[in-house]
Amino acid sequence: MSEEKPVTSRKDRPTGSMHVGDADFDVNDPAYEMDATWGEVCTACCVKTPTEWAFGLLGIAAVFFFLYFFLLGLDLLGEGAKVMGGCAAGALFGDDMNPIAGLMVGIVATVLLQSSSTTTSIVVSLVGADTVTVKQGIFMIMGSNIGTSVTNTIVAMGHMGDGDQLERAFAGATVHDMFNFLSVAILLPVEAATGYLFHLTEALTTNFKAQDGEKWEGPVKKLVSPLASRIIMVNKKVAGDIASGKATCDTYYPNNGTISCEDYSDPLTCKSGLLACDTKADVPFCPAFFDPEATESVDRTSGVCAFIIGLILLFICLFALVKILQRIMMGASTRVLYKATNINGYLAILIGAGITILVQSSSITTSVLTPLVGVGALRLEQMLPLTLGANIGTTVTGFLAALLGNKNGMQVALAHLFFNITGIVIWYPVPFMRNIPLNAARALGRSTRLFRGFPLIYIAVAFIAMPLVFLGISYLFSDGNSGLTALGSIIVIILALAIIYTGYFCKYQGGSEKCTECLVTREKRNNAVSNLPDDMEWLKAKVRELSEHTGLSVDEEAGADEASDETEPPKEEDA
Repeated sequence: MSEEKPVTSRKDRPTGSMHVGDADFDVNDPAYEMDATWGEVCTACCVKTPTEWAFGLLGIAAVFFFLYFFLLGLDLLGEGAKVMGGCAAGALFGDDMNPIAGLMVGIVATVLLQSSSTTTSIVVSLVGADTVTVKQGIFMIMGSNIGTSVTNTIVAMGHMGDGDQLERAFAGATVHDMFNFLSVAILLPVEAATGYLFHLTEALTTNFKAQDGEKWEGPVKKLVSPLASRIIMVNKKVAGDIASGKATCDTYYPNNGTISCEDYSDPLTCKSGLLACDTKADVPFCPAFFDPEATESVDRTSGVCAFIIGLILLFICLFALVKILQRIMMGASTRVLYKATNINGYLAILIGAGITILVQSSSITTSVLTPLVGVGALRLEQMLPLTLGANIGTTVTGFLAALLGNKNGMQVALAHLFFNITGIVIWYPVPFMRNIPLNAARALGRSTRLFRGFPLIYIAVAFIAMPLVFLGISYLFSDGNSGLTALGSIIVIILALAIIYTGYFCKYQGGSEKCTECLVTREKRNNAVSNLPDDMEWLKAKVRELSEHTGLSVDEEAGADEASDETEPPKEEDA
């Protein structure tokens, strides 16, 4: 009677099991379905031995240590992206855009700048300067809402080494995307047809007057910026000046393609290119990547280096955070963890908004929460309201920038706020509607089971290819050239036919099943290869057990087998 192979890895766990720390839980177990009590939560949290308390406090200190450098990595990632894409992002903004073009410009600019707050501030400034109309600015703001969710999707890819974690983390990251896509799908045509946000914000800003003051900087920014600014500091005027037509990228390199300096031996006397020095600090300084003789390409290379450093730092800290959180939660019941994080959804929205106001970035909020979903400490149902709150909190940055501007800028900032509030009213209060973005995110999470590289394809299609294609098509129609309009019409017809055929093939010709079967077979083959070392160890253990049972060593058994092969007479071939 053969003995079953024991479960030796996460890949061998049966469907329906969940993993937190190093413990497994069967979701079909009746005990799992029972909610934990707050007494159990307090016992799990507070009833510990002195040694457990010491290790727990050490683990919490380690979490804060790696969290700081995780935030530093996010900062470097964003600063590097601004250097690489600042000129391109600024050139995207124009004064003659239809709603689709405005939406796509908002998405692409935010992906390039890695910050919806920066995009929002630029749009508010452009609208305030009458470079862009309020109606165009509203559509750009909608696009920035979609583009901002690319950062936490990148963070989710840090869990690629574990299929369970990747599924949960990717679902947790994309629930933000699904809410934004669905909100835009409803509110963009409504806004284009009725001007709902335009008229509402126009009525609210009738008596608005600009305020005097300085830009507010959040506490997290104050903690991370001193170290990040020593590495790289971006000239924040580049994108805005190019967008408003005040300058081009070449304007910042007037000295034969290099920046202008009064004294090349003193970098502080140099004017800013894509990079800048901090001349307002108590002790003025230039960052490590600043070069007085830099050309535009050299500064872009510095941006690429900062981006890569930020990405590496991000994944290293993410790996460390996941391991530490698993050790802290080792042996903790999933029921207890879920009870501890199970707060009222509307309170979670307020918490998400408050955290985002403090850190001044919804990307930071959602990127920090994504690993918690990945390790199983936070459910997808709790992630959704927290990201909705982050969407509201990020509007405060544009609101503060608009306070120093005019009525038009404030109108766009308020449109951003009411866009998110309207989206929440549509998709969150009613359970049926709430399940639509949740189920869509779960489906995307399950897709990582079929193909680990799916997050890369998703980012490439949703945040790069699709916006660029729609942006290009919209420009063909808005150029005013009849030939380009005809070309645009042909492209739209071809795309429509391709989409219809793809839908027909998947629905009625078994295309979806064929694709799924192909991916499942591929993933099984990859899993078999990755599990081969474990399988070989298991087989070796069985051979050792067999040798102990027979009283022969493995070498003796092998020798006996060889001897029997030599003495066995050869079989006569059939006539």
